[in-house]
Amino acid sequence: MEILGVDEKLTESDEAWRSRLLESPDEIAAVLKDVHRIAVIGIKPEIAGGPAYHVPQYLQQQGYEIIPVPVYFPDITEILGVPVHRSLDTIDEPIDMVLLFRRTPDVPTHVDEILAARPRVVWMQLGIAHAEAAETFARAGMLVVQDRCTKVELMHSRM
Repeated sequence: MEILGVDEKLTESDEAWRSRLLESPDEIAAVLKDVHRIAVIGIKPEIAGGPAYHVPQYLQQQGYEIIPVPVYFPDITEILGVPVHRSLDTIDEPIDMVLLFRRTPDVPTHVDEILAARPRVVWMQLGIAHAEAAETFARAGMLVVQDRCTKVELMHSRM
């Protein structure tokens, strides 16, 4: 499976956009194989720990370029040795994937920003799913993964 680029217009048919909601292990493995630059919204610094730090750290150790976009911690200027961005619009390079570490009710606050950044993939971390946002991203031509841990899925895809 090849990751598709973002469509220039909204996808019309239900079948077309629904096909961008990825659930199968093969589709998810293909995404993880094809992306390189990942912006992590809601990443936390090492002092806060938890999955919002350790999962991006693992991804970085596996060769992915991580761009930290913390929501909190205004005094933190660097995470994982990389300067932080306070929004996706300050990132100059194209983003392959946006990884969301935000509670489900907070996902809609990032929809416009993500649409403007036009990543190929939007991934909502384990425990995070938002049907309306997922549909919006899929209709805009983005691939969407929900309620999955990138670290676990990457480990399974490499077995």
